[in-house]
Amino acid sequence: MTFSIHGLAVARGIAIGRAVLVASTRLDVAHYFIEPSQVAAEVSRVREGRDAVVAEIHRLLASIAQMNPKDTPHELAALLDVHLMLLQDEELSNGVRHWIKDRLYNAEWALTTQLEVIARQFDDMEDEYLRERKADLEQITEKILRAMRGVSSPLMQPLGRHGRKLTQQDLLIDDTVDVPLILIAHDLSPSDMLQFKQSVFAGFVTDVGGKTSHTAIVARSLDIPAVVGARLASHLIRQDDWVVIDGDAGVVVVDPSPIILAEYGFKQRQGELQRGRLMRLLHTPSVTMDGQKIELLANIEMPEDAESALQAGAVGVGLFRSEFLFMGRHGKLPNEDEQFQAYKRAVEGMQGLPVTIRTVDVGADKPLDDTLRDDAHLNPALGLRAIRWSLADPAMFLTQLRAILRAAAFGQVNLLIPMLVHASEIRQTMALVDHARVQLDNRGVAYGPLKIGAMIEIPAAALTLKVFLKYFDFLSIGTNDLIQYTLAIDRADESVAHLYDPMHPAVLRLVAQTIEQAQAQNKPVSVCGEMAGDTTMTRLLLGLGLRSFSMHPAQILSVKQEVLRADTEKLTLWADELLQEDEPSKRITQKA
Repeated sequence: MTFSIHGLAVARGIAIGRAVLVASTRLDVAHYFIEPSQVAAEVSRVREGRDAVVAEIHRLLASIAQMNPKDTPHELAALLDVHLMLLQDEELSNGVRHWIKDRLYNAEWALTTQLEVIARQFDDMEDEYLRERKADLEQITEKILRAMRGVSSPLMQPLGRHGRKLTQQDLLIDDTVDVPLILIAHDLSPSDMLQFKQSVFAGFVTDVGGKTSHTAIVARSLDIPAVVGARLASHLIRQDDWVVIDGDAGVVVVDPSPIILAEYGFKQRQGELQRGRLMRLLHTPSVTMDGQKIELLANIEMPEDAESALQAGAVGVGLFRSEFLFMGRHGKLPNEDEQFQAYKRAVEGMQGLPVTIRTVDVGADKPLDDTLRDDAHLNPALGLRAIRWSLADPAMFLTQLRAILRAAAFGQVNLLIPMLVHASEIRQTMALVDHARVQLDNRGVAYGPLKIGAMIEIPAAALTLKVFLKYFDFLSIGTNDLIQYTLAIDRADESVAHLYDPMHPAVLRLVAQTIEQAQAQNKPVSVCGEMAGDTTMTRLLLGLGLRSFSMHPAQILSVKQEVLRADTEKLTLWADELLQEDEPSKRITQKA
C-alpha cells in the first residue's frame, strides 16, 4: 500500500530505488556498581574505547586526504574534526572518571550518564546548528560503546555475489540488483556519510536531523537527494521496499504505485535536464534584462568552502561564519595564528575575490566555556550573544580582529559585525578594531585594509539606520534573525514555526527601508539570510532595489536564472504595490 512520510527537504532532487535499512546504532547499556578495586580497569576500558574511535577517525581523515576532492566534500573532514574535538574534550573524560570513581558506576553507565549531562546543555541552546551538535555527541558515545564491546559500525555496504562492493555499473548489469538503493537510517554520522559516498546509494532518509545537521550539510555539498527529520521512517519502511525521495518537497513515498513511480521518474528526468541547463549559466554575467548588474556571493562556514563557491560562480564571499572555527572546542578557543591561517586560506582560495568575515556569533545559549554559563537567562536569544559577547570579552575579540587584519594582507577582506543595535556598541567595536591595529603595529606584524560593515538583524537597527550609515562602509541584512525578532517567533520552536513568515508586511518594510536608505547614502547593502537563496523571493528583492545576494553556493545558479529573466523597472512597481498589501504572500507568485 502506498503511503508518504513527511520530513525536512535538505537536498534537492528526486531519488528512486529500493530501501536498505541500517540497524539503529543504539546499544543497550548495562547498569551496575563496581568495586573500588575495579575503578582503574573501568577507566582504562573507556580510554581504550575512545582511543580506538580516535584512531578510526584518523584513518578516515587520511583516506579522505587521498581522495579526489571532487568526490568527497570537505564538509566530511570538517565534521570528523568536530567528532575528534568532542572525543578529546576534557568535560567528557573528566565526567566519566567522576562517575566511575565517585559513584562506582560501571564504564558504560558512566559514559552514558555523562552524555546525558552534556546533552542537556545542548538542549538549552537556541542556535539550531549548535543544538544539533548533540547528535554528534551521541554518535561518538555510541562509537565508544561499540569499540568497548568490539562491535563494528552499523553501516553495511551492499555486496555483490562474490562479496565485493557493487559499483554503479553493477547496478545496471547485475540481474539480481538492477535498481539504485536508498539508505534508510535513524541517523548517520560523518564517518557513516563517508562510507555512504563510497557506496552506490542514490539518496538517504533519516528519522532525525534538521536543516543544519551534519547529514543535511553533507547532502547539500554532495548534491544528493535527502530528507531528514522523517521521524519513524526507519520503523515504517521495510527492507527492499520501493522508495521515492522527493528532496524538493521533503516527502518520502513508500511502495509507490506504477502511476506515481512513472510521475516521479518524469520529474527526475526533468530535474536532471534543469541542472544541465543551469550549468550552462555558470559563466554568464549576472545581469537583468534591463541591464542591472547583480552581485551573487556565497555563504561559507569553513575555509575549504571557497572552492565550492568558485565552482558555483560566486563573485566573492558575502558571509564567512567564523564561529564554525570555534565550535566543538568547549572553551578551547582557536588562537590568533590558527584563526589567521584559516582566514588566509579562505582569502587565497577566493583568488582575489572579496571575502566578508563575520566576527564570531556566540554567547548566552552557546557559550565558549561552559563554566561561564548563566542559567538565569531564560531567553538566550535576547541575551549575551554575538557582538555583545565579543565586547564582554575584549581579549578574545582582539585576538580575532588581529587574525582577520593579518589575513587582509593577502586579499580583499571585509569585516562584518553581527547584532549591533546601540551607538555605544558601534563606538566600542570601532575602538577595538583600532586597538588591534596598534597591537599589530607594536609587534611589527603586517596587516591589510578592511572595509567594516554591520549586520541589520534587529528591528531597532533597521529603524535607526542613520547612525549605522554614519560609521559603516556597508550593510548586510540577516533576514533569519530579523524575521525572528520582528515577529517574536522562535524559529526552533515547532509550536510556532508556522508563524515564521518572511513575507510578513513588517519584515518586508524593514528590508525595503534598509535597502533604500543604504543606497541613498551610496553604501553597499546585501542580504545574507535564507531569503537571498530562495528563488521565490528573488524578484521581490530585486524590485525592492537589492543588487547583492549572498547564499549557499548550491543556490547561486538557480538565483542567477531568476536574475537573467528579471526586468527591475517592472519589478519596482510591482514590489511597491506588494508592500502595501496586508498579506503580501498571496501575491508573491503573481508575475510582475
